[in-house]
Amino acid sequence: MNIPQADTQTSSQPRMGALIRARRRQLDMTLQALGDAAGLSVGFLSQVERDQATPSLGALAGIARGLGVDVDYFIATPSIGSGVTRADERATFSLPGSSVMYERLHAEFPGRGLSSFIMIVPPGHHSEMVHHEGDELLYVLEGDITQTVDGETIRLRAGDSLHFRGSSHHSWANESNGIARILWTGTMSLLRPRQEGDREARAEDRDVVTELNHSTSDGRIRT
Repeated sequence: MNIPQADTQTSSQPRMGALIRARRRQLDMTLQALGDAAGLSVGFLSQVERDQATPSLGALAGIARGLGVDVDYFIATPSIGSGVTRADERATFSLPGSSVMYERLHAEFPGRGLSSFIMIVPPGHHSEMVHHEGDELLYVLEGDITQTVDGETIRLRAGDSLHFRGSSHHSWANESNGIARILWTGTMSLLRPRQEGDREARAEDRDVVTELNHSTSDGRIRT
């Protein structure tokens, strides 16, 4: 199976790490406070802000919640209107800098409690350690992954599943030589329709990012 190629950002678009940092500064929030809210380490968040590490979709959702926005604030994701998706029509997306591809399965409607994706994970990919509210259920469609939950390592192969509390410290990796396809379902809300306030705030943050970029001789955002 061929792995779809992730879309790359154009040079005119602020990078995700810069947008995260600009939003955090706008809220006068420290890295420690954001890490506590997102369930991530300060060291990892620092790498994300400097675009030296790419969070998983779940970790980005935690960062977004800590910043009072949603994932769509940082990245464009496909929407689903009717609740029906077709195997040969689903759009894939990825996070900037990440080789993991996502196919969105869930729709948006009042009272929705589940988020669900098919994840296409290349060999050698490792996620960050994270914890959050809610629970997660993984079902391996193809290949195999290694899941770590509160220090316990669990090898999951095609046909295996795992259900666990999101509050457990967990991470996963594809340590095989082939891709893995995983059906992920969780009760944490990852995506929602973008609100007008989100668009205005992101536009403001992009202006801040542009000013910071222009104020440095090497084009990097300084801490």
